[in-house]
Amino acid sequence: MSTLPVRPGAGRDAAVRPRRFIVAITGASGAVYGARLLAHLRAAGGIETHLVVSSAGALNAHHELGLKRNQLEAMADVAHSVNDIGASIASGSFACDGMIVAPCSAKSLAAIASGYADNLVARAADVSLKERRPLILMVREAPLHLVHLRNMETVTQMGAIVFPPVPAFYQHPATMEEVVDHTLGRVLDLLKIEHALAPPWTGFARGAAVAPAPAAVRAAGLPLTNG
Repeated sequence: MSTLPVRPGAGRDAAVRPRRFIVAITGASGAVYGARLLAHLRAAGGIETHLVVSSAGALNAHHELGLKRNQLEAMADVAHSVNDIGASIASGSFACDGMIVAPCSAKSLAAIASGYADNLVARAADVSLKERRPLILMVREAPLHLVHLRNMETVTQMGAIVFPPVPAFYQHPATMEEVVDHTLGRVLDLLKIEHALAPPWTGFARGAAVAPAPAAVRAAGLPLTNG
């Protein structure tokens, strides 16, 4: 009985490769989440990042962070044009460990929810869903109307994780970077990437003193009592 020849390197485990993650930055406010995520993934080591930036995402990154497109793309190992629908990450045969859209605009959310893969962001997300790979959408929009909510429901049913970048304050962040990094730490938790961005919550210690409020809170004259 004849056998089919095996292509050299065939099989997902044929060669050791770094973990691969796709990061997309779209046109919602919050380009800092995508930029700092790229920095943290690089710092983690053993991770290869593939970046896609939409036209509106590049515009926001320049407005909010002062970063030009080439500076943003230099933060990733590989950068793809949003119009390159034939890129490696557009195929399910490209081994990848997950995708994060940070931030995710309402338009990109709608495209992903409807399977309308008219650019590389939507196509790569569509591939992540059909291949049952982690897809985290940091949807950045408020207030939300019914279509936004239905799109979130749809992508959740498809297997994506909707992760709005809602700040948390129980760690008493003192800087904007700490606020952003706490959220990104939770994203890295979902991807099972070790980090030191935010310690896990261990509960209130009975009888322990309440941590002092940050200087910014005291200066604002906000109430500091509990309850």
